[in-house]
Amino acid sequence: MRRGSFHPEAKDSSFNWQTLKTLGPYLLEYRGRIALALLCLVAAKVASVGLPFILKHIVDAMDVSVSDGSSSKLLVLPLGLLLAYGMVRLSNVLLGEIRDALFGRVTERAMRRIGLAVFNHLHRLELNFHLNRNTGGLSRDVERGVSGVSFLLRFMVFNIVPTLFEITMVIGVLLINYSVWFALVTFIAVVAYVGWSVIATDWRTGFVRAANLADSQSNTRAVDSLLNFETVKYFTNEQYEAERYDKDLAQWEKARRSNRLSLFALNGGQALIIAIAMTTMMILAGKNVVAGIMTLGDFVLINAFMMQLFMPLNFLGFVYREMKGSMANVERMFALLRRSPVINDDAQAKQLVISQGKIEFSNVSFGYGDERLILDQVSFSVRPQQKVAVVGASGSGKSTLVKLLFRFYDTNSGDILIDGQSIRDLTQHSLRQAIGIVPQDTVLFNASIFENIRYGRINASDEEVEEAIKLAHLADFIERLPQGANTQVGERGLKLSGGEKQRVAIARTILKRPPILVFDEATSSLDSRSEQSILQAIREVSQGQTSLVIAHRLSTIIDADHILVMDKGQIVEQGDHPSLLAQQGRYAQLWQIQQQQTP
Repeated sequence: MRRGSFHPEAKDSSFNWQTLKTLGPYLLEYRGRIALALLCLVAAKVASVGLPFILKHIVDAMDVSVSDGSSSKLLVLPLGLLLAYGMVRLSNVLLGEIRDALFGRVTERAMRRIGLAVFNHLHRLELNFHLNRNTGGLSRDVERGVSGVSFLLRFMVFNIVPTLFEITMVIGVLLINYSVWFALVTFIAVVAYVGWSVIATDWRTGFVRAANLADSQSNTRAVDSLLNFETVKYFTNEQYEAERYDKDLAQWEKARRSNRLSLFALNGGQALIIAIAMTTMMILAGKNVVAGIMTLGDFVLINAFMMQLFMPLNFLGFVYREMKGSMANVERMFALLRRSPVINDDAQAKQLVISQGKIEFSNVSFGYGDERLILDQVSFSVRPQQKVAVVGASGSGKSTLVKLLFRFYDTNSGDILIDGQSIRDLTQHSLRQAIGIVPQDTVLFNASIFENIRYGRINASDEEVEEAIKLAHLADFIERLPQGANTQVGERGLKLSGGEKQRVAIARTILKRPPILVFDEATSSLDSRSEQSILQAIREVSQGQTSLVIAHRLSTIIDADHILVMDKGQIVEQGDHPSLLAQQGRYAQLWQIQQQQTP
């Protein structure tokens, strides 16, 4: 497995009680509500067990009245019992509704807290994790995990425990008031039912997991294809994408079919156990009524008890099945939460204090693995208010310098300092807050141009955003749009051209106005005319600020105070533009090649 990858098909071979313990802290916020809800639960179950007794007395009273021929007793005594029966049944329902209303707030707040915790944790994880993730599958796992939390909290507390409590009460009543055989048959039926449910559900777990995995994979495939819509169109691979998606859907269909057939076996076994138990109890009760040991009301009571018992027990089977699936989903989500970020703030991390803005790379070496060294003993410095450019062929390590400066990765050896402060000793937030970047590949949010620019400084006023738009030479372009700055840019900014997106990125960085600026191929998507206007804007913005410029076009950095030429992870030349040309080395060769390519 690659470092940073996250696979949703993590095993969930057993019912993980530790996961339930993990949910505990999220419930403590509303202890009082939980106590009241549990009180309503107990009261509702007591009322539920009392209903068959009222029904028994109603039947016995009616039976006696009919045999005596007394219409007055038939009208008076059963009427009172019937009213009592209605009141108890109503109270049972109302107590259940009150219980759900009280606990609903607890469940919703827990879902909110956990969802926010996962969201924050994903942003804390290192860049390498996000480069290797499957966005569609990951989002589906998180969604299922948060929903699973709601299911576990509600049904574990208010269905499984109450049902077991009711089973114990019913067996006790049958044992005390009737023959031991009634209690024994009930006990054996419950044990057989629960045992079959557990065994069959554990057998089904593999099918549930396969269905979830197929669902995640098909969702990942669909999202990935839609995000690369233009690429699919460029290479006319719509049919290929559809066939790949259909292949994943076929796996999902197969898994769902196996899941459905196994559910049939489970439900069939449960129905058989219930039928045998109910029939046995009715035969025993019927024989006792005929023998005069029990009344007709007792027969009805036994029947009511068994129906009342197996209804929640039948639901208990469903709950256990769903809890197994929910537990698997929640466990995957908590496994993600337990994943420790590779890049962490030190316990004694300090806030970055910018006094001058000097950047130093001291003997920095870095590689994505032991077999691939990207930077080899790189040392240079960017003095305060100096503009330093880094050039070189693709793969020479230029952009890696930016990732290390932002501390998306830690160096293998060496150190990076800002005003003498090692970035390892600083909080990541304060470090990144002090650096503004215009990246080569600008990705925008699916919002308006105005809001995408305001993202550079969330609390900026409308006037400040408009000023940034002017400085980035975006005003003319925005005026030509029917909706102006309120134009929606589409997912990842697909409605804008590469150059337009880079101008938005420049405006965003202008709005942030950090003491240190980084330009990573900032004009790579612009035509020559637009490039010159943007370069002018960059010069204005970077005036008096420390700037690190990663460039491919040498014509964009001829005014740099210092130029570093990189090749195979090392600095092979350095100096200003005239001195590097005079050296007739690597820089001069690149300059000559690019000059010949310029029309």
